Amino acid sequence: MDLPLIIALFTFIAITLATSAAFLYMNSREALQTWRRRADGTPSGAEATSDRVSEQLIQQFQALLEWLARLNQPSNVEEARATRRQLITAGYRSGKAPVFFIGAKLLVAVLMAALIALVPVKLLGFPTFTILVFYYVLAAACGYYAPVIWLKRSIAARKDALNRAIPDALDLMVVCVEAGLGLDQAIGRVGEEVKRTHPALSDELNLLALELRSGVSRQEALRNLALRTDMEEIRNLVALLIQTDRFGTSIGQALRVHADSMRTTRRLKAEELAAKLPVKLLFPLVFFIFPSMFIVIIGPAGIKMVRVIFPAMAGN
Repeated sequence: MDLPLIIALFTFIAITLATSAAFLYMNSREALQTWRRRADGTPSGAEATSDRVSEQLIQQFQALLEWLARLNQPSNVEEARATRRQLITAGYRSGKAPVFFIGAKLLVAVLMAALIALVPVKLLGFPTFTILVFYYVLAAACGYYAPVIWLKRSIAARKDALNRAIPDALDLMVVCVEAGLGLDQAIGRVGEEVKRTHPALSDELNLLALELRSGVSRQEALRNLALRTDMEEIRNLVALLIQTDRFGTSIGQALRVHADSMRTTRRLKAEELAAKLPVKLLFPLVFFIFPSMFIVIIGPAGIKMVRVIFPAMAGN
């Protein structure tokens, strides 16, 4: 037998055995939970059973991710802290979020390598052992870094949502402050008001309000907000609020000036994007739209010339 075929066969057997072992382990855990419920006299029903099964599946999956995370621990403390900061910026603040993320990287890498192993060697062109190992390594590397790419996209999407929501929230905060509310109450009220339209900003403002109500100083809570979001706009707003609180100036006036500045900044960014649009349209116009237009306009005339003029010239 060919060596790549032997490797694929052994990989398939290993995956089958691992899947069977996981199924038997989950089945034994489920049977144990059933006997415990019977011993405790807990009533059972179809809905409760389905909920328990889903909870058990989630628990087993989380246990698998934790076990994989122990095998894939970061090399230093700074890397672990950076991962946790990125997850917090993306909106995942659970204490186990870094563990699940690190475990998911190794799990996706193993799954990608397993998918390559399931592909028949005929479709791969009967590669040599070196090329086959390269395919496995490439698939595992893509799977390992896929969660990192997903996390970066999540962070970018959340920052974009926050950036779009900040000017509207500042306008509401100005109205609340000028209506007589304090800054802490205004933050909580704005967080509730923008809950439907801007859930990401509402989540951050509600967490900020909870920190203020729990006894954390205003400056520390605002700095925590800037660290969680990791945005220049939020840092500027936090610096403005801290200076206003420190020097005792009017919060409403400072917020109004900052809101006008952010509104101007957003308009300038929109104008910048509009100015870049002709340059971005140049490539599809030249390579896709213009050739199609030329074919539609000049094509019938060219066909007519071929059918009429060329035979006449050949006859002469």
